[in-house]
Amino acid sequence: MMLTAYLEFIFMNSLMMLIGFGLEWLFGWPSALFKLVGHPVSWLGKLVTMLDRLLNRSAFPVNLRYLTGIACLAIVAGLTIAIASGIVAFATQTNLAILLTGLFSFPMLASKSLAQHVQAVGKPLDAHDLVSARKAVAMIVGRDVSSLDEAGISRAAIESLAENTSDGIIAPLFWGVLAGLPGLYLYKAVNTLDSMIGYKTDTYSAFGWASARFDDLMNLVPARLSGLLFCLTSSHPLKSILQMWREAGQHRSPNAGWPESALASSLDIQLSGPRQYHGHLVNETIINPTGKQASAPDVSAALVSYRQVMIMVCILLIGIASGTLI
Repeated sequence: MMLTAYLEFIFMNSLMMLIGFGLEWLFGWPSALFKLVGHPVSWLGKLVTMLDRLLNRSAFPVNLRYLTGIACLAIVAGLTIAIASGIVAFATQTNLAILLTGLFSFPMLASKSLAQHVQAVGKPLDAHDLVSARKAVAMIVGRDVSSLDEAGISRAAIESLAENTSDGIIAPLFWGVLAGLPGLYLYKAVNTLDSMIGYKTDTYSAFGWASARFDDLMNLVPARLSGLLFCLTSSHPLKSILQMWREAGQHRSPNAGWPESALASSLDIQLSGPRQYHGHLVNETIINPTGKQASAPDVSAALVSYRQVMIMVCILLIGIASGTLI
């Protein structure tokens, strides 16, 4: 009986996420609306910034900063779950529950904006305008871009596309299907925390520890699912899956290596490797070292693979919502 009820819950969540996914893919978050009220993730960012100032003091001993970091995670997660639960409670009192929850889910997805940001890099690259391409790629990566050549810009854009496909689309959908709107909101809260305080620096190694570990946990399955979907866009899917399995663990991140190694294999290009952060060279392992250097056409090819993954995601959501995949 409980299993039947939970399966019905998943069916409804899948329909909700399908609505949200469709709305976001078609419209994104309108720039006029962003200028007027911002975006839910920017609201989360302001809350995290405030808590960072209050709870992450340099005068605090390290052990205390671990505890205040846990408190920060609990506050942000608890608040977002409470808001989502309130929206669900309101929606269920109407005859438009699925539509309303779908409407409130779409701001937490980023399929359209991700494609637009990568296209903004690919277009000047195609025109051999490296100055404009560097400015565009600086919007989506944290590394130093001032000295990047075509290969470096292309690699950075493709890596961002791979990682953010998991973080910005697959993982939110995954948790939305499994746990409804509260699961979706919780994931975005944890992912935002990780992106802001989940760094191994003197300032954040203790305070951001809990958020970073929780984010790793929540991305464990979605990252591997994202990698599998990218492998299925390859002309040799089984080869790409086996290569992803071998190389994903070489990445600095326990999760980002899966979609990145999958896309590197699918396009037969090198990803990851050395890069500059704040004037310091960081030596990272090259994924798919026998592949060719990335170039402007590979950015376009990566976007084709990305759109194919989005189509597969849509089919999966339709299948789950209709009950044919469960």
